[in-house]
Amino acid sequence: MANRNSANRKSTKPEPAPKTAAQRQANQPKRQRGSLKEYFKGVRLEMKKVVWPTKSELWSYTGVVIAMSVFFAVAFWAIDSGVLAALKGLLGITM
Repeated sequence: MANRNSANRKSTKPEPAPKTAAQRQANQPKRQRGSLKEYFKGVRLEMKKVVWPTKSELWSYTGVVIAMSVFFAVAFWAIDSGVLAALKGLLGITM
């Protein structure tokens, strides 16, 4: 006895993927352009979902950013000075 479901099954062969950007763009549905009012309405809705940091968290994050900026500024200065000193020594340049 044959499988009952085999007669009801349709062959679902995947379509080949488009090869060029133009073909991919042609296959995508056209997006409707919304009004400016709708855009700002969506922005307002998304901004309500944002979890803002507290004042203490904000000061903490600001401190971390300033400390890392100073650290990297000093590190790049040290590396630059070292490379300059090495080149001066190698090439015998005096200033």
